[in-house]
Amino acid sequence: MKISELSRRSGVSIPTIKYYLRDGLLPPGRATAANQADYGEEHLRRLRLIRTLVGVRRLPVGAVKEILGAVMEQDGDLHQIFGIVTDARPVTQQQKQTREQERQEAGEETGGVTDARELVAAMGWEVHSGTAAIRSLGEVLDALSDMDSGIDWRSLLPYARLADRVSELDVQQMEGVSGVLELAERAVLVSVLLEPALLAMRRLAQEDKSARLFRTGPDEDEGEGE
Repeated sequence: MKISELSRRSGVSIPTIKYYLRDGLLPPGRATAANQADYGEEHLRRLRLIRTLVGVRRLPVGAVKEILGAVMEQDGDLHQIFGIVTDARPVTQQQKQTREQERQEAGEETGGVTDARELVAAMGWEVHSGTAAIRSLGEVLDALSDMDSGIDWRSLLPYARLADRVSELDVQQMEGVSGVLELAERAVLVSVLLEPALLAMRRLAQEDKSARLFRTGPDEDEGEGE
């Protein structure tokens, strides 16, 4: 396909595609003339992946370039690809050093991080020691403790069990997929695009349960259109 069709099918403007080509984020097409080239489905898939990482996940172009480079080195290792795309572990040696330095500067782990590790152990989850989600969970647990909420890591175990079931559904979405870029694209779909849908459905369910348990007056929607 020509660059105009690549732009139309991917939803990425031609100037942006040319920028990605110059920056090496997108590999060059097959030259057909001095200033013309043909592009294939792999370009389209890679471009859609870039668009999601940059536009939805809000990653800088440099970070996306590193992620794609790390993904292409995995030679179809689905677990590694999934981990890289979901930021479950550092993708470069520099990032490893940066995160290690951050841990050293932070000193000892907070109580929340320690409790997060307790939750992980209680669930029997096999996760990388540098997984960013542990520290994110730790920050939440620290905040809950500061608020004297009475909610600790044990209180979160029922939520963890629900998350465990959701993760099984997530991983099932990866089955039957082949090709490095296709694997990365599906990992992005599961980890980036479905998360807002899960949050929206949780909000809808919360509103329903609140209405059933706590509402005392008439439904706000009643009478509309009369």
